[in-house]
Amino acid sequence: MAKEKYLECGKAVSTHGVRGTLRLECYCDTPEKLAKMRRMYIRTASGEMKLMKVRAASVQKSMVLVTFEDITDLNQAILYKGTTFYADRADMKLEKNQVFIADILGLDIINADSGEKYGTLADVITPGGREVYVIDDVRGGQFMIPCVPEFIIDVKDEGDDAGIYVRLIEGIRE
Repeated sequence: MAKEKYLECGKAVSTHGVRGTLRLECYCDTPEKLAKMRRMYIRTASGEMKLMKVRAASVQKSMVLVTFEDITDLNQAILYKGTTFYADRADMKLEKNQVFIADILGLDIINADSGEKYGTLADVITPGGREVYVIDDVRGGQFMIPCVPEFIIDVKDEGDDAGIYVRLIEGIRE
């Protein structure tokens, strides 16, 4: 499976002030990571990616306030409300044993001991700040697995053995 060059990193949910600053909902691990980015991209109507150079960014609670070089006033900023912003994969550094969520969505969930397939990863949610994997069960329906080492044994996002290898406790699929 080819990895996307551009990954969603945030969405403009509103403006801030009159100088063209946008308030972005953060799709990164932390708002601080998003605020450190100097380049973001938007998808144009033709599907091309347009570079948006960041002039300034700061964290405000769980949001990121971003001022772009090409957006200089409130009227321009309003046009970007609802816009999804992207980061170039090459600009985002992962720590050891981290993966991008975009790279693991759709992977098989596999019993680490028996090799039994439980389903596929449908979504990753973060209630209470903790990652939880939402699985489309092969038996129908969905179940959830907390993303902790006790359950998630290994994540392989490439190759013939790509999958999320887990050890589940009794009743978690019910």
